[in-house]
Amino acid sequence: MLRDLIVIDEAKCDGCGNCVTACAEGALAIVGGKAKLVSDVYCDGLGACLGHCPQGAITVVKRDVPAFDQKAVDVHLTRIGRAPGAHAAPSPAPTACGCDHGEPAAQPAPTGPSPISIMSRPAGHACPGSQMRSLAPRAAPAMAKPTGGSPQQPAARVSQLSHWPIQLALLNPAAPFLRGADLLLTAHCVPVAMPDFHQRWVGGHGVMLACPKLDDLARHTAKLAAILSEGQPASLTVLKMEVPCCGGLEWSAKQAIEQSGWRGRLEIITVPIAA
Repeated sequence: MLRDLIVIDEAKCDGCGNCVTACAEGALAIVGGKAKLVSDVYCDGLGACLGHCPQGAITVVKRDVPAFDQKAVDVHLTRIGRAPGAHAAPSPAPTACGCDHGEPAAQPAPTGPSPISIMSRPAGHACPGSQMRSLAPRAAPAMAKPTGGSPQQPAARVSQLSHWPIQLALLNPAAPFLRGADLLLTAHCVPVAMPDFHQRWVGGHGVMLACPKLDDLARHTAKLAAILSEGQPASLTVLKMEVPCCGGLEWSAKQAIEQSGWRGRLEIITVPIAA
């Protein structure tokens, strides 16, 4: 049958093994220093491993291969010592992003407390911009002093962002800040259309950004399903624009819920263009 299947470019693969630990079906293994697809029937074609390859060596293509076989996968997982249906601990390595993936430069020791706590360091040549972080609350800045008799200026608004990254494609389903959280899945356009977005929605939420029109919706659905299954969040709120294409975000969320079996609270909110 013609269906999606992953393909590995051995010329790009450096054998880091991030894709192996990210594959819940155990379809990948390191053989001779390179990642290999163990069997076509073990690969479901959803591409959950793509976002864990720092070299961009994995793609999904249409191929005439046997159908995905869940029973065969369960037997295979048992044989290699993994519980059927259990997800492997995903690696936090992000997708290839075009930046310098060389060794990071040495950083001087901090001289004081930092508002950023590094939760984990990506393995292999990972993008520093995708490094998982928990952000501590920032102190509110002081009010500006009045000058020349002008009225006192209000203090700048304080960031409520509690974690990084926020792009759904870069999030690690095992991130501690997603576990049991109130999740917010928002279309990219929403923060621009909603003047009070930051103060109203960012605080107290695990924020996830995605575009249902320009992004790969199937991969977003698979990633969101993994987040719901792994983290068992308390709730999921979807903020979408009133334009028709944004309906894909609601569809993706409902598909992810069905795939993951999550039973938390879902709320869909439509934001008008002139909010």
